[in-house]
Amino acid sequence: MKAYSVTDVGQKRKVNQDYVFASEQPVGNLPNLFVVADGMGGHNAGDFASKCAVRTLRKFIEESRERNPIKLIRTGIEKANATIREEAAKNPDMAGMGTTIVVTTVVGHYAYTANVGDSRLYLIDDGITQITRDHSLVEEMVRIGELTPEAARVHPDKNIITRALGAAPTVNVDFFDYKIEPDSRVLMCSDGLTNMVEDKDIKRIIDKAGSIQDAAKALIGQANENGGKDNIAVVIIEPDTNEVERC
Repeated sequence: MKAYSVTDVGQKRKVNQDYVFASEQPVGNLPNLFVVADGMGGHNAGDFASKCAVRTLRKFIEESRERNPIKLIRTGIEKANATIREEAAKNPDMAGMGTTIVVTTVVGHYAYTANVGDSRLYLIDDGITQITRDHSLVEEMVRIGELTPEAARVHPDKNIITRALGAAPTVNVDFFDYKIEPDSRVLMCSDGLTNMVEDKDIKRIIDKAGSIQDAAKALIGQANENGGKDNIAVVIIEPDTNEVERC
């Protein structure tokens, strides 16, 4: 397995509130761990929230004896939610802070993914498939038929999310499991990428790049060339063919 992660402040923001973690090596009882978080809140509170979420999740997984990946990730996200709320209660400048999160681990032929908010995970093979579902106002409108996906991309309320860590005492986490073929790649990203670069162009850029490092940097570059209105986070995972086949 190979992985590459990168974040960029973009063209309009002064602070990078995106935070990523990528480990191809075991983290606690998980064989690998990849996380993207996109924070929100003033006075650098969003920056704190995204880091806090990822570090709390990682620490819990490192220390837990639980072996079920879904239970590990779910409980880690719940602890991150509680920690963000505790920190916000201590500091008035951090009141109302929150963060999205998308988490994945690859176990043999399968990946297990959790998300809260609108940071995404895509599976890229012959096509590009969004595995996660955005927890956003416009996505809800698309689901009930009030908006087309094309209209959602340019809707003035497209950045309003309906779930985030830190928003409420409890957090509703969505889970997905799916098969990873040897030639598949996984892309995790914040909305700083997907609001600036369409899915078909994401796939084209990744297919054209010579390596996942080149692909990640090219995606960041394209998002900035298209306006770079937000921070951008990208993690690309490339399973090792022989490693997957041996599992």
